[in-house]
Amino acid sequence: MELNQKNRTLLEQGIELPLMEEFYTIQGEGFHSGKAAYFIRIGGCDVGCHWCDVKESWNAALHPLTAIDKIVENAAKFPAKAVVVTGGEPTIYNLEYLTQQLKSKGIETYIETSGACPITGIWNWICLSPKKTSPPLPENYKRANELKVIIYNKNDFEWAEKNAQYVSANCKLFLQPEWSKSKIMMPLIVDYIMANPKWNVSLQTHKYMNIP
Repeated sequence: MELNQKNRTLLEQGIELPLMEEFYTIQGEGFHSGKAAYFIRIGGCDVGCHWCDVKESWNAALHPLTAIDKIVENAAKFPAKAVVVTGGEPTIYNLEYLTQQLKSKGIETYIETSGACPITGIWNWICLSPKKTSPPLPENYKRANELKVIIYNKNDFEWAEKNAQYVSANCKLFLQPEWSKSKIMMPLIVDYIMANPKWNVSLQTHKYMNIP
């Protein structure tokens, strides 16, 4: 997608963003699991997790630049005043304007990020999901309200503990089985959490409920 100067400027200012999809649903993972929220999925990611279940989000050029004012207008129509911004990797963009506009509508702002880029914007809740290919920036650890580590193999428990050293004492800690390995890894996660009760289980409950 070739951008003209106007679009490029609007993108840099965060007034337009490449929108992959937006939808109202139930948060399926982590601390806020089970709560209604409006999801904004932004296209573009260079982290490249091999087990990513939304690889179609990686190429930002496939997703149309969309006015933030329109996205916020859509989000404000729904009863739950909470928005989850995800991707892709949303922090590769300037999110100041998006969060300011959501806040002006009385909407709480949540973000799901690998933490590999600077986090811009005003957030009620930051879910940090660190990836080995692009680890979080040091300054993002202390900002995290929630640390959610995906468990794909046994070595990921060590990765989880390494990351847990850097977050604040009140950060909520979650281990989540990678969906394709859930039957194999779930028993290991259960045993690990019973031995290390600072951790909690996170499940992709939306997949069990067959909702987005």
